Amino acid sequence: MISGIAAARAAQQYAARAAARYGTRHPLARALLAAAATAAARAWEAGHRVRDLHPSPTTQKGIHG
Repeated sequence: MISGIAAARAAQQYAARAAARYGTRHPLARALLAAAATAAARAWEAGHRVRDLHPSPTTQKGIHG
């Protein structure tokens, strides 16, 4: 079974790709955006925070890059 944070990341990536390819008004993009929001909400309720899904650039590379 996939963890909540991994599911949220995957859902976000699929939704972003669909939105970029088809636009946000396309039914597939809308469905994937809804799934991403649901996965993010579940991850939040499981105790993950936004920074777990979207780490800041300084934490990814260090303060000086």
